[in-house]
Amino acid sequence: MANGSRVRITLSCSECKQRNYNTTTNKKNDPDRIEMMKYCKFCQKQTLHKETK
Repeated sequence: MANGSRVRITLSCSECKQRNYNTTTNKKNDPDRIEMMKYCKFCQKQTLHKETK
């Protein structure tokens, strides 16, 4: 399966800086860094997760 424009990214918690989630994104549709509210198992609450390198 060819995923030419999809790249793997890592989401890290903005509070504790732990890298919790891996996902893929289409860089043609979303060229900016992604920010999502996700559950952090280290903080034990929903926090803002930002895309890292």
